[in-house]
Amino acid sequence: MAYSAEVIRLARQRLESEKADRESQYRQRLQEAYNQVPRIREIDLQLRKTMTVAAQAAFLKGEDAQTAMEQVMKANLQLQQERQTLIKRHFAPGFLDEDPVCSRCSGSGYVGSTMCQCLQERCRQEQQKLIDRLTAGNERFSAFRLDYYPEETDPRYGVSPRRLMERNFQICKEYADTFGEKSGNLLFVGNTGLGKTFLSACIAAEVAEKGFSVAYESAPRLFERLGKDQFAGDEQTHAETAQYKDCDLLILDDLGTEMTNQFTVAALYSLVNDRLLSGKSTVISTNLNVDEIAQRYSPQIASRLRGCYRGLTFLGEDIRVVKNRGL
Repeated sequence: MAYSAEVIRLARQRLESEKADRESQYRQRLQEAYNQVPRIREIDLQLRKTMTVAAQAAFLKGEDAQTAMEQVMKANLQLQQERQTLIKRHFAPGFLDEDPVCSRCSGSGYVGSTMCQCLQERCRQEQQKLIDRLTAGNERFSAFRLDYYPEETDPRYGVSPRRLMERNFQICKEYADTFGEKSGNLLFVGNTGLGKTFLSACIAAEVAEKGFSVAYESAPRLFERLGKDQFAGDEQTHAETAQYKDCDLLILDDLGTEMTNQFTVAALYSLVNDRLLSGKSTVISTNLNVDEIAQRYSPQIASRLRGCYRGLTFLGEDIRVVKNRGL
């Protein structure tokens, strides 16, 4: 999962905080044990001394080294047995057990060079929080309402907007439910206020919840960040924009609302093409149809969107207007 640098930073920060909390709690319990049973403190001091003696014995040779090590091990074992007896006698089971935040990586977040499951889970949770903040946090498929769309046939298209949107909804939900490495790409086309952003946010939330890495960005914000990286970027900016190419799912919302220039066209072509070549899935929403995309950006971009994206047309009346009428 190619999580963004920000998501990983937040997840590691949280893991380190949890690790520190557990260590602090253990120290508090240990101090309580020392206060109640001073002999436990004495034993711990003696155990540390035996470790020093063991280190010194390692420099000896022959029988002297073996004899010294055997004596250290015997003394160490006796002390540990006495310590366990005292703890069992005076405290509840598990009172002085060290409880690492993760038994696999001891809270480091990595097993060798591989990200541990504990850090992966916290990345998933932090990514979900970021997406909820970007999308207001209430975009879920269960909240989608078909009654906002007219049931009467639209004479321009010969189809009922409600029936069309019911089909779009089912396609989007199935896309999110079955998301994987080869899920493909979606292109939402339609006027403002017809639910494109809502459904793309629903997809983002559900796919992120499954543990896939998701980058959700509006077109103006995405091209602003890419431009900053291109012309005045540092390592942090580069790490932040790398997610657009590497994440499992990129959702680019409101394409066509950004200021279009030569850089924007080149950046969009590179982004679309690179993700297609790497088999990464992308969802794009726009008020432009494919012909308008060809005119505004390039025929090459339009060709890739037409040939490699599943197009969903959104019809109906601006939902904000419908809500204001109290329907």
